[in-house]
Amino acid sequence: MTEQELFSKNLILSTEFDRYVLEHPEFVAKIPMNAQIVLLPEDDSELCQKNIEVAKAQREPGQAVVHVYIEKVAPQLSRLINPSVVSHN
Repeated sequence: MTEQELFSKNLILSTEFDRYVLEHPEFVAKIPMNAQIVLLPEDDSELCQKNIEVAKAQREPGQAVVHVYIEKVAPQLSRLINPSVVSHN
């Protein structure tokens, strides 16, 4: 996996995690303050392993670690409503 692929996949995961937390605030109550959150998509074993490696390297001494297992990410649908295009020459 290239660095760009790692970045792109984790960008999607972290964005979706943020959305989930906003919609389910009770979920975040399970996570200790200042914990290192490691997102582990169950349908991508290579990304899981990479995220665990990166987390180990970046963990602060004494910092709690929380693994968030993600079964899968649903296909992304646009949330735009009635967009329009206007060309200006």
